[in-house]
Amino acid sequence: MSSIRESKFAQKLDSFFHISERGSKFSTEFIGGLTTFMAMAYILLVNSDMFTALGVSYDAIYIATALSAIIGTVLIGVLSRLPLAQASGMGLNAFFVYTICLGLGFTYENALVMVLIDGLIFIILTITGLRKKIFNAIPDCVRIAIPAGIGLFIAFLGLQNAGIIVDDGSTLVNLVSFNFLGNATWESVMPVLVTIFTVILIAVLSSRNVKGAVLIGIVGGALLYYLLGLTVTDFYKNLDVSFTNPFDAFVLWGQESVGAVFTKGFDFSAYLEGHNAGDLTLAIITSSIAFCLVDMFDTLGTLYGACARGNLLTEEGEVPQMEEAMLADAIATATGAICGTSTVTTFVESSSGIAAGAKTGFSSLVTAFFFLIAMFLSPIAKLIPECATAACLIYIGVLMMGCVTKIEWNAVDVAVPAFLTIAIMPFAYSISYGIAFGLISYVFIKLFSGKFKDINLGTYIIAALFAVMFFCTH
Repeated sequence: MSSIRESKFAQKLDSFFHISERGSKFSTEFIGGLTTFMAMAYILLVNSDMFTALGVSYDAIYIATALSAIIGTVLIGVLSRLPLAQASGMGLNAFFVYTICLGLGFTYENALVMVLIDGLIFIILTITGLRKKIFNAIPDCVRIAIPAGIGLFIAFLGLQNAGIIVDDGSTLVNLVSFNFLGNATWESVMPVLVTIFTVILIAVLSSRNVKGAVLIGIVGGALLYYLLGLTVTDFYKNLDVSFTNPFDAFVLWGQESVGAVFTKGFDFSAYLEGHNAGDLTLAIITSSIAFCLVDMFDTLGTLYGACARGNLLTEEGEVPQMEEAMLADAIATATGAICGTSTVTTFVESSSGIAAGAKTGFSSLVTAFFFLIAMFLSPIAKLIPECATAACLIYIGVLMMGCVTKIEWNAVDVAVPAFLTIAIMPFAYSISYGIAFGLISYVFIKLFSGKFKDINLGTYIIAALFAVMFFCTH
């Protein structure tokens, strides 16, 4: 009797998420969800550490980040039924901490108000259908280039996380040294070699059509890392793995973060000590616009790029259930502000799960489940070495470059906007900035080429908003 009930429950899940219909299986979705978690679990550590610069405790932000990721990932999985995951966005969190707070002088709680406004505006735009119209205003040449730009951006993140590409102080980027006669040591080179090995392992397994090649590669890289750790002096002594009482972190979260947007967020007295009311109004407006534009186009770009990578686009080349996906993002952003963290957005690392075979929102539930576990056992996230997950990001970059063959490189009015979209994303460390440069260049090239009829009103408006954001916030 139990097996019958389980079978009926599985059938309902299959029917709801269209697992069989999309040619997938529960096991494949599980592997995809776990792979996505492994690729983006770093956000728990990075976000928590970044916010300590504002005097907020690491543990409080860790819980806020985990909870908002769980809520956002479940929402997007259930509402859109797409294999995507959400969490506090990289770049947006840096803008929150270093520009809004440390740069402009707002408090942590003040900045949460701007994130909340961002989320509420998104909800309105989504319900009214304006957000989808904004996406449709993006020219085809920019839209086609988005996945490639995201791919380069993801690969660049992976190369940096692995320590393969480093800042040498002069050229800003350089290859890490392998010269043992110079500054290189086995301790510094070993993780880099693990990353390279893991990329090759994933590629070989994929070429042999091995299911779960990405996940197997990550696990294989992690095992090799710990095995080679035997050759590094004091490697295991320096591992930071400690099991603390998870409820202590919840206490700090309750004291410092949750609801702070309402209790302290609207107190701008600290900012007004050195500024007048006009400065405050302008700062709130421009900062909110910046949050909105960056969040919107990060999400739109990621939705299109990830779905294109997984062959999930409709016959018309559109993202399926886009309105539902964007509503989930909007609600998650508002909820994240209440939890006490920066803007929640759809993660580009979702592409890693899609590459592992995920095709439905069931994989999102799996990702959220592992975020739930990580919330109570933070060392779990730390056990997956960065050199292993970085390899996954590099490989995803390879997979997302295929769209460049669809770009008309011989047509300058198409090639330049497409190239700028692709190039600016990794170089400026922002998906939305790449889209901005692509749109703005598209408008000017068409205008001065006498092809202004090719530009629709929505494209003009979006390009103008991006220009205002650049001039007001950079």
